[in-house]
Amino acid sequence: MKARPVDPSRVHALIVGIDSYAAGGTWDLPGPAHDAVRLYHLLHGAGVPAANLRVHLAPLPGETPPVPYRPADHETLRAALVEELPAVTDGQDLWVWWGGHGVLDRDDHVRLFTMDATVRDKRNIDLDAAMKHYRTDAVPGFHRQLWAIDACETFEEELAFARRLPTDAFPDGRRLLAHQQAELRAAGPGRLAANDPARRTGVFSELLLTLLGQRADGLPGLPDEEEFCAAARAQVRAVAGEHPLSYVRIRGAGREDVAAPRATVAGKGLLRRAVDALVDCPAFRDPVQRRALIDALPDRVAGRLRYGDNARIDAMNLLNGLDEDTAAELHEIVTGADDDPARATELKAALTEFVHDRDSRKRRRGLPPA
Repeated sequence: MKARPVDPSRVHALIVGIDSYAAGGTWDLPGPAHDAVRLYHLLHGAGVPAANLRVHLAPLPGETPPVPYRPADHETLRAALVEELPAVTDGQDLWVWWGGHGVLDRDDHVRLFTMDATVRDKRNIDLDAAMKHYRTDAVPGFHRQLWAIDACETFEEELAFARRLPTDAFPDGRRLLAHQQAELRAAGPGRLAANDPARRTGVFSELLLTLLGQRADGLPGLPDEEEFCAAARAQVRAVAGEHPLSYVRIRGAGREDVAAPRATVAGKGLLRRAVDALVDCPAFRDPVQRRALIDALPDRVAGRLRYGDNARIDAMNLLNGLDEDTAAELHEIVTGADDDPARATELKAALTEFVHDRDSRKRRRGLPPA
């Protein structure tokens, strides 16, 4: 790890661990509060003043965490994100750590449920809106940020909620290039984050905390972004055979990467695998670039598509009209805008298997291929 001088008094953290929810015992998640306490001890032991460590916990009934903490309800957490932290104008490094339940909404935003979420009112923080807010002049400090999120990203529609999730907009600000955000997530679109209730820890949180403990001499500042993300990627793949750790998205160091253990790939539906492989490519997620990529395909494919704001829906519409030839063209076009060999390999395999399987099923039913 590359040492970087940092004044502990200019390091701040928002540490959230939610084991218990107002929705009731079926939502209990043993582990996040314990993981949050571990991070508190790592940072406080490295010299960060307790006042700079905003710990928000919702422990299981009857448990008392051994650190000072505040509740993890929506109002308190929103105040910390919108009022308290942005007021720290001389802040240098910011840790944001969140463990608890989450869901991916219909606009592809990760929603993190707060402790006061109920079945009727699923109160939450919009993670993507919060991170966007922290890249603007609304937050003048904290030019280096690490966001570590151990939460599921199950599709909202798959949970069959009776009501849409409540919105959670953040104040507008002017975009800046000064803020550097590294992001580590325990799940990807439509996927679960692994938890170990017996050991009271999230599998991803345990992985990160172990890595940080090994680099304690470099704390309390944020770890070297590129080295730490590379170590996290390696560890994710290393534990694939021991835990159902399905997916980790790592953004930072000027790149985006996905660590998906091969052991989990065979269990996914082929359509979802192909959609995931397309959406994992940064150029396909960007609406403008996505349209340019699709327009480069033959007219018989591109000409019938209607574009939208949702990359996954566009991917599904596109895939349903591909044949073997256009699948190969799509792979060449998309990977021409993305120089990551691992994503290119996964996209080729996903497209080939999806088209072959779909056409085989159609032939068995006497239907023509796409």
